Amino acid sequence: MLKLHTYRLGIPRKRGEGMRVGVVRHLPRGVRKADYARRDFLDVWFPNVAPSAELLRWVHEQPETRWTRFVERYRHEMKQPDSRHAIELLAAMAKRMPISIGCFCEDESHCHRSVLRELIQQAARE
Repeated sequence: MLKLHTYRLGIPRKRGEGMRVGVVRHLPRGVRKADYARRDFLDVWFPNVAPSAELLRWVHEQPETRWTRFVERYRHEMKQPDSRHAIELLAAMAKRMPISIGCFCEDESHCHRSVLRELIQQAARE
């Protein structure tokens, strides 16, 4: 059984969610590194599986109309060797211990973490 959860950075921790992995391109502004975990942002920063800066800029220009294409492009980025290996690592970790992948987005249905969760689940099955 996969022990994989998602969360929004800065939201209070829930029991059993395990290690918080921030899968964002940029770290929280105005927060000291020493305070990331204490303030419920992340335990470890893992930008290897975040969308590229270029892709983020592109989707933020028209988020509603570009979401479907964003998902396709993000999935393509995650097929690159470094990202694919990182996803395999997260899948292996989630088989052994609870982990939570997090982003700043309020609406998870239009956030890359929902797509990443699917990719991790797929990697765990393979």
